[in-house]
Amino acid sequence: MSKKEERKEVDEREVIPLLNPYKMGNFDLSHRIVLAPLTRSRSYNFVAQSHAVLYYSQRATKGGFLIGEASGVSPTAQGYPNTPGIWTREQLEAWKPIVSAVHEKGAIFFCQLWHAGRVSNSQYQPDGEAPISSTEKRLRKDIGNNKATADRYTTPRRVRTDEVPELVNDFVIAAKKAIEAGFDGVEIHGGNGYLLEQFLKDEVNDRDDEYGGSLENRCRFPLQVVKAVADEIGADKVGIRLSPFADYNDCGDSNPQALGQYMAQSLSEVGILYIHLIEPRMVTQFDKFHTKWSLTPIRKAFKGTFIVAGGYDRSEGNEAISSGAADLIANGRLFLANPDLPARFELDAELNEPDPTTFYTHHPVIGYTDYPFLHHI
Repeated sequence: MSKKEERKEVDEREVIPLLNPYKMGNFDLSHRIVLAPLTRSRSYNFVAQSHAVLYYSQRATKGGFLIGEASGVSPTAQGYPNTPGIWTREQLEAWKPIVSAVHEKGAIFFCQLWHAGRVSNSQYQPDGEAPISSTEKRLRKDIGNNKATADRYTTPRRVRTDEVPELVNDFVIAAKKAIEAGFDGVEIHGGNGYLLEQFLKDEVNDRDDEYGGSLENRCRFPLQVVKAVADEIGADKVGIRLSPFADYNDCGDSNPQALGQYMAQSLSEVGILYIHLIEPRMVTQFDKFHTKWSLTPIRKAFKGTFIVAGGYDRSEGNEAISSGAADLIANGRLFLANPDLPARFELDAELNEPDPTTFYTHHPVIGYTDYPFLHHI
């Protein structure tokens, strides 16, 4: 390659919007490609394992931003096998070497705080009790809209009004532990049909107290969580994931646009670092569909960093960044299958195909750390 061709290639790389630097609050990011939080089901006994060191460090780049897999905030938070937690000392210590490995690569790492709510089974609950929720309504379909598997979920117990402050405190304690483990911040999981979204959505929340009924009441508990966590560790270290337009885990809403805009405005007033929104087109977990809804009004209502997720490829991500529709793009399956995704996007290289059959296996290597890098990287 001639020097002229080399300069031309460098110039072309520099105009790729996904590779433009970005200042996210106090964090200097070298590119706009974010590792989305992905449940990997390799955390045995709800404790992160040493093989996660390789998984996360493989996907870490200098100035890159990674969001860790959903981590339970309390003994009642779990809903699936082999998912990690962040409520005990043992769990905290297990995360430390993983966080250190990411930091050694120069990346920024947030811990996603999670409570499954009614998306659970008594076998995961203390003393075999019923999982808790905003409601006593049982799931009719799971995150993949599969009705056949809904019988795995136990009928939930409605959270009492006087129990809500304790739940808020669970998130606060977990956030403190995440910071102690070395994470740079936390993302509160307010989407995908889990506990916080069970309060947000009117097709699930059937309460008649201060946490049900009106839009403001349904948003009260999630906003209390965000405010309490922000007060504890700093709003500049807090993000939230929302999926107002989705119906994951049988959790829909009659007016998702109003819900998304109200939350965005309220979160902007709290001053948190970012909102991480799932695109309306992701009606199901893995397929894109045309929809009348748009994230634009929500984008306008929030003053902080705006992260979007929704099956973005290279060209779609570049368009979203260049048009101002988003500040950062979260990639899940593509980043799983391509641990060097930023480099591949830079070179417009061929991508590995993700293998759905190994997404949630419990093997410490297969479908986890065995996806190949580009040969010359």
